[in-house]
Amino acid sequence: MSDGTLERTDAGPRLRFERRLGHPPQRVWAAITEPEQLKAWFPDTIVVQEWRVGAPLRFEHAGLDLNFDGEVLAVEEGRLLEFRWGTDRIRFEVEPDGDGTKLTLLDTIDELGKAARDAAGWHVCLDHLADHLDGGDSACEWSEVHPRYVDAFGPEAATIGPPEGALDG
Repeated sequence: MSDGTLERTDAGPRLRFERRLGHPPQRVWAAITEPEQLKAWFPDTIVVQEWRVGAPLRFEHAGLDLNFDGEVLAVEEGRLLEFRWGTDRIRFEVEPDGDGTKLTLLDTIDELGKAARDAAGWHVCLDHLADHLDGGDSACEWSEVHPRYVDAFGPEAATIGPPEGALDG
């Protein structure tokens, strides 16, 4: 799968991933909004009553005391989902692409130092998403792709590592 890039924006550093998925947009939309499907690839359990602007979100990480809140910022059914994920701003754009879908993930982060860590995390998550949609399991691991992002983004983008215990198991 393709690597993400690091962009400099007025809002702060932003990670960009673009993936072509061989599934129709409505199938991809379901995978990024339905709780049971999110469990297959998203790093936290998302507790959400309804995907509507202003709705509160709760993110829970099994086995770790890393739970935090968020909020739905934008929704265009089947096409766009944006939310606050702790201090990050996550945006998913879903576009038809031939017989499949182009999925764009944008993660505006608050600290450059975590760019390599988070990019490696999203890389793995998106591999898991693609494999989930294809009916398989991903063997991609964070420790395999993280060095590539450190090399690509530079040492200033790799000063913050994963929380203790986050990569165990």
